[in-house]
Amino acid sequence: MVAAAGDSDGNRSDLASKLGVEPGMIVQEVGWGSDVDDDVRSAIEDRSGEDLLDEDAQEVVDVVLMWWRDDDGDLVDALMDARSPLADNGVVWVLTPKTGHEGHVEPSEIAEAAPTAGLSQTSNVNISDGWVGTRLVAPKSGGKGRR
Repeated sequence: MVAAAGDSDGNRSDLASKLGVEPGMIVQEVGWGSDVDDDVRSAIEDRSGEDLLDEDAQEVVDVVLMWWRDDDGDLVDALMDARSPLADNGVVWVLTPKTGHEGHVEPSEIAEAAPTAGLSQTSNVNISDGWVGTRLVAPKSGGKGRR
């Protein structure tokens, strides 16, 4: 069943909150293409109250929303680039096509690329009918107390 375009704003807000987006957060979008889910993009803008920044933006951001497909190149390089504008507690969401959709990325590819890029995988969520999201964060530095 396909959701109608007129779904309630509550569903869209739930989607953005699933991604941890809060009012006032700055979100940078990377890898936009004609295949992305515009409802996801709108939900994030509605919840944050800000326009999504494009990949050329130079600001410090709270969230990087990275649309990623199997043929998009080197995931480690892309994750390294995505990390650079992140605030200290920032999050990278890697959004990939679901199994059976063109451009599907195996979860193991993300799991292997994340640590190489200095990120840790924390969770996965269903984003829409065609996309799944993987949440990546920089590991907390726990230098104090270790010897």
